[in-house]
Amino acid sequence: MGDSIIPLQMLRYSASFTVGISVLIAACSRAPADTAKPVASASVSVTPAVVASGMPVELDVRFAMAADAPPFKEDYAVFIHVVDDDGEMIGSTDHAPPTPTREWKPGSTIEYKHPDYAPISDYVGEATFVVGLYSKSSGERVPLSGDAVEPRAVRAGSFEMRERSEPYAVLFREGWHPAEGPKGSGLELRWSMKSGRLTFANPKRDVELILELDQPANVFEVAQHIEIRAGESVVDEFDLEPGPPLVRKIALTQSQLGDGNTVELAVVSDKTFVPAKFASLQSTDTRQLGVRVFRAFVQPKQ
Repeated sequence: MGDSIIPLQMLRYSASFTVGISVLIAACSRAPADTAKPVASASVSVTPAVVASGMPVELDVRFAMAADAPPFKEDYAVFIHVVDDDGEMIGSTDHAPPTPTREWKPGSTIEYKHPDYAPISDYVGEATFVVGLYSKSSGERVPLSGDAVEPRAVRAGSFEMRERSEPYAVLFREGWHPAEGPKGSGLELRWSMKSGRLTFANPKRDVELILELDQPANVFEVAQHIEIRAGESVVDEFDLEPGPPLVRKIALTQSQLGDGNTVELAVVSDKTFVPAKFASLQSTDTRQLGVRVFRAFVQPKQ
């Protein structure tokens, strides 16, 4: 990976269930002069322009290739760091652009949208995007034009972070293990037990509940069956296979939310496991685990 990059995939699929991650996230400081000729400029904006901690967002990513840029010899990955006004990293993600970089032409402009989430952070204020391209095989970064704040990583845009506030905040109540995730990664995950309770302020209107969850351990003979319950009613259910994270969008009507000031939901797994009991996992974790949840977010329907 590229120097101080911490891809979300790495954080999510750590073999030690995120407990033993030893990667350090370096603070973003102004980079020394780079004599290599830049091959492109970069910019990133976010919709909405003012976001709450952890909320779903859409990034508009743009690269403008230099007219004399040499052809790329491999398909590079894009990394995006988010830093606060002190230059400290509060979030990090990377991805492969929809058009592979070997297809980028000199003088062309590459623009695309990338769905993501705002960092999970207590920071409030202006946050800055720091963007770069790196080789997935060697970690080498591509020289870019612009205000470099890391080695071959440039300031590419900014947005406002606000406090995590209603109706966006979903609180993890009984049935969840403590939050995990490396400091500065912008990622926070929780393991459920058999049933984990979620609460949020009732917007008194139709909403969409967004859950990002996965099952990284291949220990069940058949997929876990997950139910989302409001009281005794099942408002959504699905099977969860081991593998990449699943983003589940659940439409909830005003009648399903009830008349109270607070909505209570439960994430219920039909099967749980204890990692220490499976030799294949090479874990000493004796907790009862259901599913791993990265995001839980509620937004009113427009």
